[in-house]
Amino acid sequence: MEKVVVGMSGGVDSSVAAYLLKEQGYDVIGITMQIWQDEDVCKMEENGGCCGLSAVEDARRVAAVLDIPYYVMNFKQEFKTSVIDYFVSEYRNARTPNPCIACNRYVKWEALLNKSLGIGASYIATGHYAKILKLDNGRYTIQKSVTKEKDQTYALYNLSQSQLAHTLMPVGAYSKEEIRQIAFDQKLPVASKPDSQEICFVSNNDYAGFITDYLKENKQDNFTGLEPGNFVNTKGEIIGQHKGLIHYTVGQRKGLNLAMGHPVFVVELDPEKNQVVIGDSNEVFSDRLVANRLNFMAIEDLEDEMTVEAKIRYSHKGARCRIKKTGKDEVLCIFEEPQRAITPGQAVVFYQDDYIVGGGTIIK
Repeated sequence: MEKVVVGMSGGVDSSVAAYLLKEQGYDVIGITMQIWQDEDVCKMEENGGCCGLSAVEDARRVAAVLDIPYYVMNFKQEFKTSVIDYFVSEYRNARTPNPCIACNRYVKWEALLNKSLGIGASYIATGHYAKILKLDNGRYTIQKSVTKEKDQTYALYNLSQSQLAHTLMPVGAYSKEEIRQIAFDQKLPVASKPDSQEICFVSNNDYAGFITDYLKENKQDNFTGLEPGNFVNTKGEIIGQHKGLIHYTVGQRKGLNLAMGHPVFVVELDPEKNQVVIGDSNEVFSDRLVANRLNFMAIEDLEDEMTVEAKIRYSHKGARCRIKKTGKDEVLCIFEEPQRAITPGQAVVFYQDDYIVGGGTIIK
């Protein structure tokens, strides 16, 4: 009987994942990753964070119902280094990061998988709405789940071949409604628990407040992103004052407090000049982007130009484009139609059919 470690967040999806794998005959061990920093426990609880103290109690109760062993593992340092520090650093450089992607690659997979293999497990498993697919060329990739509304493949593009080979994602074959029904049928205590919010360590979606407090606590509060500066139009003319670069992201309309007589949007952040560039709605659109920090799944590397569907943010529906390498770790993506608010720091993920070809981090 093969052993699998299930990352249990205390939510319904990972709980049902554990149940499904046990039904399939695996030797299932439940693990909750302790990632909260001591001073942030209350904040994470308020946000319904996926790995707070209540998550531990919920996961423990589910494990008792399923009659599987359950443990809590400490990943506080890995989470701080790979997720929180990364999140703050990206904002310091006027980019808008996706911390869940970093958490998936370096905490939920790299750190958890290493510990799981060390205790004799063959696989780790999660409650993500996605499926592992092995292609005819022998490579592993991630396939979209059966439900488009809950599909989570975008946040998983950065996993390695080794990680994919040791991963199970049983929830990807079901809709959310089906997963909840299984939870009710099996009398799991989290069957009606609401989904957690995406970023567990930021309260009330106040990114700027979190970053400001974090930098002050770490005595790093002397960089331009915190300082007021100029709003400028696309001609470089000063049109007002902003509160600090960390308060803004490309495509933003609300909270600018600019009386222009018509809707305006953030077009660009310029950390060198500490400026926020403002433009009209048509100036937020672009037909191309450049990305680096590439990770390919379905292919070993991009050798020739390829037509794919690209997603530029989690909620993006995807758009057809051509991609080609412009450097060893750089790709140019040209869309058939201009896309709104292409944002440096966010991931771009390339798909063919319903599976991931690869992806990277948008730099411009």
